[in-house]
Amino acid sequence: MNQERRILLGRVLGAFGVRGELKFQSFTDPVATALKYQPWLLVHNGNERELPPVRGRETNKGLVVTFPDCADRDVAEALVGAEIWVARSRLPKPKPGEHYWVDLEGLAVSTVEGVELGKVSYLFNTGANDVMVVSGDRERLIPYVNEQFIVSVDFDVGRIVVDWDPDF
Repeated sequence: MNQERRILLGRVLGAFGVRGELKFQSFTDPVATALKYQPWLLVHNGNERELPPVRGRETNKGLVVTFPDCADRDVAEALVGAEIWVARSRLPKPKPGEHYWVDLEGLAVSTVEGVELGKVSYLFNTGANDVMVVSGDRERLIPYVNEQFIVSVDFDVGRIVVDWDPDF
């Protein structure tokens, strides 16, 4: 896989059964969507390699995947903690008005009054809404709620404008 931006799809949680299947924690929604974004890059113990096509299925306990070169439980258990990455270009284009979180990371953030707050470090979900973590003179947690707090996102200039009190 070339050096283009990568997206963390998930990680191996453990062995599933005795035939080398793996319990996989998918960070996609829905979880089985991770299987569409191949080839996968396996990163484990400081090594990385591209995997041949991976098969998988959704169970009531999550996603179970089969790597072509993982034939028994011992090999599967040795992969616990491995991360699965994919090239950003493998993801479909977002719909108008939607963004992938990874595309927001690194954008400058300023208020509607023009006060610079910093750059987007990362986003996370609280269950109620998404939260944007902005690092600048200090760290700010800004709810990622369009129209209420997020005024505009401009990828061309690399800026997000927020309706936010800079002292908060």
